Amino acid sequence: MSKKAAAAAFEVSVEAGNGSAAAWLDDDGRPRRTGTVWTASAHIITAVIGSGVLSLAWAIAQLGWAAGPAVMLLFALVIYYTSTLLAECYRSGDPVAGKRNYTYMDAVRASLGGAKVRLCGAIQYANLFGVAIGYTIAASISMQAIRRADCFHEKGHGNPCRSSSNPYMILFGVAEVVFSQIPDLDQIWWLSIAAAAMSFTYSAIGLALGVMQTVANGGFRGSLTGVAIGAGVSSTQKVFRSLQAFGNIAFAYSYAIILIEIQDTIKAPPPSEAKVMKKATMISVATTTLFYMLCGCMGYAAFGDEAPDNLLTGFGFYEPFWLLDVANAAIVVHLVGAYQVFCQPLFAFVETRAAASRWSDSAFVTKEVKLGPFFALSVFRLAWRTAFVCVTTVTAMLLPFFGDVVGLLGAVSFWPLTVYFPVEMYIVQRGVRRGSTRWVCLQTLSAACLVVSVASAAGSIADVIDALKVYRPFSG
Repeated sequence: MSKKAAAAAFEVSVEAGNGSAAAWLDDDGRPRRTGTVWTASAHIITAVIGSGVLSLAWAIAQLGWAAGPAVMLLFALVIYYTSTLLAECYRSGDPVAGKRNYTYMDAVRASLGGAKVRLCGAIQYANLFGVAIGYTIAASISMQAIRRADCFHEKGHGNPCRSSSNPYMILFGVAEVVFSQIPDLDQIWWLSIAAAAMSFTYSAIGLALGVMQTVANGGFRGSLTGVAIGAGVSSTQKVFRSLQAFGNIAFAYSYAIILIEIQDTIKAPPPSEAKVMKKATMISVATTTLFYMLCGCMGYAAFGDEAPDNLLTGFGFYEPFWLLDVANAAIVVHLVGAYQVFCQPLFAFVETRAAASRWSDSAFVTKEVKLGPFFALSVFRLAWRTAFVCVTTVTAMLLPFFGDVVGLLGAVSFWPLTVYFPVEMYIVQRGVRRGSTRWVCLQTLSAACLVVSVASAAGSIADVIDALKVYRPFSG
């Protein structure tokens, strides 16, 4: 809505004796946003500290003590920098009074336009769909791990304690059907805060168990170059696993695809939404990097080259079993919230397009029934979001390869959404002159990240192909 339209709406409201109602509207005529640096940080932490943290010990094992922590720190710096560029693109023109861009696609449309808008939308929403599948897999593995931990405690570590992950995926899907009835991202702040608290809980437990195991071992395990070529690992596998490790680390920091949507929950200036988002990004990336370094490095120190691809469900640890149960339960609760943080932008895109362009007068789309302070039911929302959750759940049951899926998702989304579009939009937004030193530096960063993204995708695809050779669909 333009400023004139917003002003007109305000005048009509005052004339009708509803001046107080206008106080609840932002400059675009939408309900006043209430987000702060802390709610934005919670959303980011919920999105960032996810299942990816559990694969970092394995990733460092592939790279070794020399390259592992360095690569992790490098990704953190790159993602923080490109996120600050992206935050500048929330408003077009003036950072305080410019036109708002409500979604990542809106920001691309305002700055770049043309085919790049469609390309961005295809990559972003395909990736969000992929993240939903990855989180369903991860949650089911954690629920399955709770049962196995109890079984190992009762029957001994030699018992296979096998079980299917399919029932747990269905259970997670049912929970997501319920929580998906929360209308939009601005209404799930409480779920994000709870999920962020859970992420710190299981990360801290993983860290503590890693320290305990390292002490029990009498020192750090691992080597400067990581898993050695030799028995069970060919030179080709070493290369592909190292490339997949890059993808795993990229996935662990993946949140740029929903940064603009998170920024759209922040209350109006002063200060500008960009300044608040940059501060939230700094807090979140610094916090998550600290946890990642501690968890990944201590996991590698504890298990060395034998580090599992999921620290808390790969059963490097067996005892105390109850602590593993608490950690895995915390993972499940966190992933319930993280699924919603990632999927709400996709839900909003489909519903806005349907409501605005086709069925704006249909009660099927627009009529809502409020259920408490956070939930609102409409027939269209219930049908579409339930169908989406069902599709992601069934797809997860077909492809339950946690480590490979994590690496592939990170590789595919890293360059275009985290680097390329933020860099290109910033160049247009700030009028960076082609051929200038700043322009050359930005393009060099983008090109280097493209190489990393392609190489990581190749490594992950190779592992997915190997896994598919021996896996039977729905065998759990």
